[in-house]
Amino acid sequence: MNKTSLTLALAAATLALAACGKNEAPASAPAPAPAPAAQAPAPAPAAPAAENTVGKGVYGKTCAMCHAAGVAGAPKPGDKADWGPRIAQGKDTLYKHAIEGFTGAKGQMPARGGAASLSDDEVKAAVDFMADQSM
Repeated sequence: MNKTSLTLALAAATLALAACGKNEAPASAPAPAPAPAAQAPAPAPAAPAAENTVGKGVYGKTCAMCHAAGVAGAPKPGDKADWGPRIAQGKDTLYKHAIEGFTGAKGQMPARGGAASLSDDEVKAAVDFMADQSM
């Protein structure tokens, strides 16, 4: 190989190596798009309210005999006009009347709905079930 060819080969190799280390985009290439902004994850859907299965069961087996038809002035579940004043007295009063019994201007409520074997918690769950439908 002659001296000129060797010099040209070395010069070409040097230029090629120098160009490899550069990360410049050609002048005609568009600038890269900016990265999209991170989005906050969507909030999880609200959990549905737990169903009062105890109250629903007690209502169906005991309370519905009077409350479904309004017997002896019993407020029907869902009747906001009839339940409203009762609910306004507070849950403690509703529980007391349902557990101990009550006689009022609109009628009477036998203690524990006439089912002496019901626990206080079962009676309260039934009251909650009916009142929740009436708010």
